[in-house]
Amino acid sequence: VIGVVIGKTDVRSFPDRKNIGTERYTFNFTIRDSPTYFINVQSWGREEYIRSLSESFRVGDCVTIENPLIQSKEAEREEKFNPVTPSCYKLLLSENHSVVKTSSCYETDTRLLSLLHLPVKDPQDYYSLGDIVANGQSLHGRVLNVLAAVMSVSE
Repeated sequence: VIGVVIGKTDVRSFPDRKNIGTERYTFNFTIRDSPTYFINVQSWGREEYIRSLSESFRVGDCVTIENPLIQSKEAEREEKFNPVTPSCYKLLLSENHSVVKTSSCYETDTRLLSLLHLPVKDPQDYYSLGDIVANGQSLHGRVLNVLAAVMSVSE
């Protein structure tokens, strides 16, 4: 699978239920290869493997994923923490079997670079900041998708 990384989480650790007293490490990222299709990728493993893999690419890089495991996703649980994708599957990376290679989008396919700026949600499923200001009371307690642009960043 070849795609551009459009999102990425930080590395996290969890107690390993099988080996009490040890930790398992994970991080997720999302890749896109067309305007319509993108998929979440999950990786689990030893700390050294996960940190090294996470540091090997960033959002905007093109990656080639070899030998991922394809799994059905558990929509309710997984989409709480990852972007909702049009696929009912996710890719799972294994330290022993999977390989992730990075390359320049210009080397791979310049069309992939333009996918970085496309929203992952239906254009009809957003609230503007103006809508939220005008209707804040009636929206209280609801989960909303917001489409906005960053005007400036400062300390």
